[in-house]
Amino acid sequence: MMHGNGQHFARKTRRRNFQQIFGIPIAIGAVSTVGLVAALVGDGPLDVVSWATLAVPLAIILWAFARRG
Repeated sequence: MMHGNGQHFARKTRRRNFQQIFGIPIAIGAVSTVGLVAALVGDGPLDVVSWATLAVPLAIILWAFARRG
């Protein structure tokens, strides 16, 4: 990154393991899969499960946009 005075600032990076990088996306995928399967195989209570689990990714997206400002 270069600023107006010509100085370069290096980003501090830290090594991340597999779980730190992919943990949340895998969890979101697992929750979505549960919701999709629940929607396909049942009615009644499973409909509620599917609605709730499929709302999780949407809630995360809305939270992320709100956090960005």
